[in-house]
Amino acid sequence: MTRREFLIAALAVPGTRVPVPGTVNSATGLVALDALGVTLAHEHVLVDFIGADRVSPSRYDRDAAFAKALPHLERIYSLGCRTLVECTPAYIGRDPELLRRLSRASKLHILTNTGYYGAANDKFLPPHAFTEDPDQLAARWIHEAREGIDDTGIKPAFMKIGVDAGPLSDVDGKLVRAAARTHRATGLPIYSHTGNGVAALAQVAVLEDERAPLGSFVWVHAQNESDPAVHAQVARRGAWVSFDGVSAQSLERHLGYVLAMREARLLGRVLLSHDAGWYHVGEPDGGTYRPHDLVFTEFLPALRAGGLTASEITQLMVENPRAALTPTM
Repeated sequence: MTRREFLIAALAVPGTRVPVPGTVNSATGLVALDALGVTLAHEHVLVDFIGADRVSPSRYDRDAAFAKALPHLERIYSLGCRTLVECTPAYIGRDPELLRRLSRASKLHILTNTGYYGAANDKFLPPHAFTEDPDQLAARWIHEAREGIDDTGIKPAFMKIGVDAGPLSDVDGKLVRAAARTHRATGLPIYSHTGNGVAALAQVAVLEDERAPLGSFVWVHAQNESDPAVHAQVARRGAWVSFDGVSAQSLERHLGYVLAMREARLLGRVLLSHDAGWYHVGEPDGGTYRPHDLVFTEFLPALRAGGLTASEITQLMVENPRAALTPTM
């Protein structure tokens, strides 16, 4: 154990509000922020879309999911990736134990989350999400941030919430307020699945009303909004704009969005990822697992061909995700 690792372990006292300064929680414990390296900002390992009323670890074989996902994680490690931000929320198959096992086997830092997902017309919300107020919901998420998820001891590195497109519904607005209050208590950043620019701007307004710094907010799936002017508007307010649906079919569109942000001098607010993986519980052998490697094999070369410099690539893949994950108060 190095001196730095010893100090991190010694200072990681249960019940503290945030990780030790300069660190972030991972599935295997605290990690120095400057050790995160190349980071994929939004990926999934396992998901279960059965609904909040039926989701359960008993519905799948953890060993089978491990065997299916591990080669893909080893692949991106070989391509230089060092951290994977795993965005599967509670009640959709979040499995910190599986992530810990995969992290140890793949050598990747894997980060998990707290929070609730209100998109998809609320299918993945537990009943208490409709009856509790923002403070009560925030108390649940704060407890996970301070004490760990269930009995795993694994603490979240961020919040993952979700809202549908358009103006915020009552329950979606409540989730955003709960996230803002959790942030103020823990420093955890807020990653929000967001249907379009209208919903993004509505969340920005709620966060401002709650006095939560917009640097704590990640607009997940910003590619769902086709207008680069809206991306720029949200970024100029201080939020993170995450183009996290990179695929063979969307390569040119994502390239255009990144180049537009560069032209607007807002590359420092951009995150990149695939939203890939997806061992699907309930499908034979977990269905088709989409690899996490296209950013490295095709998208970054396309960005270089588009004129991005080595330092700008480092900004996108190392500096920006590290800053977005840095706990702030």
